[in-house]
Amino acid sequence: MDLRFLQTFVHVVELGSIAKAARFQDLTPASVQQRLRALDASMGSQLLTRAGRTVQPTVAGRRILELAKKILGDARDLRSLASDTDLPAGPLHLGATPTALNGVVPGTLKSWFARYPAIEVFIEPGSSKSLYSRVLEGALDAAILVHPQFDLPKNCIWMEIHKEPLMLIAPASLKVADPLETLLAQPYICYDRSVVGGKMADDYLRGRSIRPRIRLELDGIDAIGKLVSEGLGVSILPDTGTLDTGPQGVAKWALPGPVPIRSIGMCWTRSSIRAPLAQAFAQLIR
Repeated sequence: MDLRFLQTFVHVVELGSIAKAARFQDLTPASVQQRLRALDASMGSQLLTRAGRTVQPTVAGRRILELAKKILGDARDLRSLASDTDLPAGPLHLGATPTALNGVVPGTLKSWFARYPAIEVFIEPGSSKSLYSRVLEGALDAAILVHPQFDLPKNCIWMEIHKEPLMLIAPASLKVADPLETLLAQPYICYDRSVVGGKMADDYLRGRSIRPRIRLELDGIDAIGKLVSEGLGVSILPDTGTLDTGPQGVAKWALPGPVPIRSIGMCWTRSSIRAPLAQAFAQLIR
């Protein structure tokens, strides 16, 4: 059995589409279908079936899915252990939020490849919530994300990179005498309340009995910053350092304390074969 075919099967199940799996693996849909037919033949059962516009596992496919993931994980661990250096062989599968991709990741990657040119790094973008789950399930070796609003399990290692206080973000042209009065007077662009920073902002407003006029609600700090710069409203966002400040951009204003602060860091599990790679990457961030 070819492990590449097994990986293709898992990708099709996870993505729900042959076309999406083909794009993800940089293959043609015909090549993906050929791999799936070969896997069916080696297993002696059909593993996938069409359900409308999506592809779903058959009974046989569901039965082997978790074991298939374990086999692929074990094979990857085996390759990592077969290293002639002090570090496991790569690649390092790293998750990162969009803010991290615009912040600490590029410089750290430059240092990484200068020091470890033979060890590849695969980057998976995503939200903090999804990346945290991917680290726990072993799909990612590590992730740069926002610390959840709960204690991490003992198996997780957390290295804080920096803290980001929440601030009022307003158009650069808007004169702000009192941040709280500005929040009441101006349309409000709400940072998605289902994510950590957005919930912190919402809790801050509720704690001061402020109910702004919400014009929009979305995830994406840089996207919200762009909308604010166009004069569509004001917002409360973490001070990521990635917003476009200046005459044509936004201005940042300190909020009356106590101000919520979110922690940005990198997490990985102690039990991972590639934990030393994650540790080495974290040291370069420091």
